[in-house]
Amino acid sequence: MRTILFILQKEFIQIFRNKTMLPIIFVVPLVQLMVLSYTATFEIKNVNLFIVDQDNSPASRNLASKFKGSPFYTVVDFSVSYIVAEEALINNKTDQILQIPPGFEKGIISHKESNLQVTTNAINGSAASLMSAYALSIIKDYNSNIIVEQLGLRHPPDPIRISSAFWYNPELNYFTYMVPGILVLLVTIISAFLSAMNIVREKEIGTIEQINVTPIRKYQFIVGKLIPFWFIALFELAFGLILAKLMFDIPMLGSLGLIFFVAGVYILVTLGLGLLISTLTNTQQQSMFLTYFFMIIFILMSGLFTPVQSMPEWAQWLNKLNPIAYFIDVMRMVLLKGSVFSDISKQFFSLLGLAVLLNMLAVWRYRKVA
Repeated sequence: MRTILFILQKEFIQIFRNKTMLPIIFVVPLVQLMVLSYTATFEIKNVNLFIVDQDNSPASRNLASKFKGSPFYTVVDFSVSYIVAEEALINNKTDQILQIPPGFEKGIISHKESNLQVTTNAINGSAASLMSAYALSIIKDYNSNIIVEQLGLRHPPDPIRISSAFWYNPELNYFTYMVPGILVLLVTIISAFLSAMNIVREKEIGTIEQINVTPIRKYQFIVGKLIPFWFIALFELAFGLILAKLMFDIPMLGSLGLIFFVAGVYILVTLGLGLLISTLTNTQQQSMFLTYFFMIIFILMSGLFTPVQSMPEWAQWLNKLNPIAYFIDVMRMVLLKGSVFSDISKQFFSLLGLAVLLNMLAVWRYRKVA
């Protein structure tokens, strides 16, 4: 026990004396939380629209004014030539083109129907689907006004009345959805990257051989090396939760004690992964590259940015080995839904199994190379 405490004291002294390490541990994650929380959003609030009005009638101007009044659209230009608008789309000066053909108003009045064309830049497929949905919603609302006001018709009563409610995020605030997941990434980066580089550093400076010939047992050395990052990661999570509440008013309906209990196990998973990587590499550069490789896969498959359900079936099975996906589920369920342990028991025991597996592999591999 005294040996472990001695190593812990030595590690904490090294961390707090290192002027480069302190900003990486405490400042960079907080900056990432602030930046990503505002930028990692699925909302599209500034769609550049080019309106091609070839009818120039009160009806076409009324439709154009609806787009101009929408908070999601910025009308960048008007023209009567579709070729001009198409060039703007090719040159990325606009995202969408609304073409109102000649005879638009006449068709509404005489034939009770007319046509419109909406052209969307679909390089980004998910953004294109949202932009198209925005445009169709505005056109549908305009169409309803025509039926009621110009044709003097009323909507027949719906045989089925539908009322909708958004549970757990009634205002559809993307901060509420994204911030808990971003907190998981910050904890992961701190624990995985720093633990992976810590032991490799001993290899680079040549002290690992000296440590291995001392009476210090290897489990004492590993525990002493990794526990400081366990405490630092928990501190980062606590500080991030405080910041999330103060800055973004994230609801915290569940038990914070449950979050930290699961987080303690989750950090053991990431520390085990970092330790395993450190036994497979000989330099900090190799360690960072290999850690980055796994982190990119885990983050993109975690469900933070894209739903896991939309992935291929083989990817969903592979995702069962993804610890980030489990902890993001736990954070969102406990904070936003008020879930209890029975609700997250599957995620917890999966993390516990991964923690045992990775740390056993890491210790076995470390003993093999020592």
